[in-house]
Amino acid sequence: MKKLFSLYKKYEEIINYLIIGGCTTLVSLATYYLCVCTFLNPNDKLELQIANVISWIFAVTFAYFTNRIIVFKSKNEKKLKEAISFYSSRVLTLLLDAGLMYLFVSVLHYNDKIVKLLVQFIIIIANYILSKLFVFKKNDKNEKK
Repeated sequence: MKKLFSLYKKYEEIINYLIIGGCTTLVSLATYYLCVCTFLNPNDKLELQIANVISWIFAVTFAYFTNRIIVFKSKNEKKLKEAISFYSSRVLTLLLDAGLMYLFVSVLHYNDKIVKLLVQFIIIIANYILSKLFVFKKNDKNEKK
């Protein structure tokens, strides 16, 4: 048990990110599926992207708070600046998400629900890199607080 705990502590940030990333993916998928199964048509190119953006808003909001508190344990007192940085970095992955959804669903006519699920794996990796390098980066000044 001590060895497991030791491994967890060593890789805590990545493990927590994967757990939170999985939960964020569930928020994104649930929101997307709710949209396309109730009031938006995924066969309409515009409505597909509207569903994608709505799911992005819910997922990114969930992700910001959980990443700030649980994954990166941010002590940054400039929360608004940090949040803007977080949302800005996620806009890049939203564009990647939208582009992949457009290509695979609107152009190649693959199943939107399966594509949305698969695209999320790429998005999780890209979001971790952007969060780690640009949003929740640690420096000596933040470490001392």
